[in-house]
Amino acid sequence: MIVGHDKGLKRAIREVDLVAQTDSTALILGETGSGKELIARYIHQHSARVHSSFIRVNCGAIPAELIDSELFGHEKGSFTGAASQKKGWFERATGGTLFLDEIGELSLAAQVRLLRVLQEGTLTRVGGEREIDVDVRIVAATHRNLEESVKEGQFREDLWFRINVFPIRLPSLREREEDIADLTEHFARKASEKLGLPLALPTAQQINYLKKYNWPGNVRELQVIVERAAILGQGNFLAIEESLVLPLPSLDRGACAVPQVYSRTQVSTEFLTLNEALKLHITKALVHCRGRVEGPFGAAQLLAINPNTLRSKIKALGINKATIR
Repeated sequence: MIVGHDKGLKRAIREVDLVAQTDSTALILGETGSGKELIARYIHQHSARVHSSFIRVNCGAIPAELIDSELFGHEKGSFTGAASQKKGWFERATGGTLFLDEIGELSLAAQVRLLRVLQEGTLTRVGGEREIDVDVRIVAATHRNLEESVKEGQFREDLWFRINVFPIRLPSLREREEDIADLTEHFARKASEKLGLPLALPTAQQINYLKKYNWPGNVRELQVIVERAAILGQGNFLAIEESLVLPLPSLDRGACAVPQVYSRTQVSTEFLTLNEALKLHITKALVHCRGRVEGPFGAAQLLAINPNTLRSKIKALGINKATIR
């Protein structure tokens, strides 16, 4: 699923559709969790290689001493522990797409081997002598600024030029809040299928609540929050507010300072009684917390009051918790 209303994402989607029809190397740039793998899979599924393998390799998760063996394979006995011949990821992806996630984490030595395979379309397994032809479409991704890495000597310039044929920048989720509603519904449906629960969809109020968050973990974090909300709601509702507790806004004491002198025209002549104002405030907190009083997601914590004290006030003010939704 790819959605998008803002200009940055629409441009990225147009670029994705264009490059998917070709066999060119694509480089996806974006923050961690912004959906780079989703885009890589979309490219593969809309390419002529759709009926062949799509293999994802997290370059940052492979120990430096194993990277050659994992990418290019090895022959039996080529090193201690090599009890049999092994095909690497390039051979396994032949005819399909190899997604090199976090390519910026590769060591310089591994970059040299990778560049040779990309340029010549052949590889030699560790411990082997025979050159093996590989036909692989490369989609790479990174959260790093590779141009800066080149300047700092951490990434080879020739490899940078080789993979930077068609760069695609993915905006972060905080740059595309218009997509939060569609993404939340999409993840709610996925959670329902995965967990075997009745489908519960987000309310308009919950979408507005989600839009107040900065989303440092991007799309991946939203997916986690929605799945947690589905588990907590058990198919009856999405417990968004329990899954994502927003930090309380800090007070701007300068802006909120009380003036020393008021005039009658500056003060409203319509007042709630103190008990009416307190009842309204507690009721709003209970609605926000779905009627929960105690615990990390309860109204008592939100109002910074002892739970037993809050229960007493609820009873004294005649607040009917059964009507709270």
